[in-house]
Amino acid sequence: MKTQIELVQLQTGASFKVLQVSGKAGLEMPLHYSTQEAVVIVLEGSALLLIDKTEHLLLAGRSFIIPARQHHSLQLKQDFKALVVMAEESDIEFVK
Repeated sequence: MKTQIELVQLQTGASFKVLQVSGKAGLEMPLHYSTQEAVVIVLEGSALLLIDKTEHLLLAGRSFIIPARQHHSLQLKQDFKALVVMAEESDIEFVK
């Protein structure tokens, strides 16, 4: 059984990359940010995205744009799978 959210890079192009984020209900991704804007496309399940003390419910079939350098965390409410599209040179940095 996986005990953390899995983040896998699926594709890389000249300008963009695609990551898959997945995990079981109850898992959390700690506070982090992307160095550039990121588009989240939810494929399965639901999750709570917390940005600057504001909660955003991510649901299957919906998308969300996370602003660059905006600290955020993720709590999986159901088994979850999403694609994240971001600039190829963008990095994800965890906040200590």
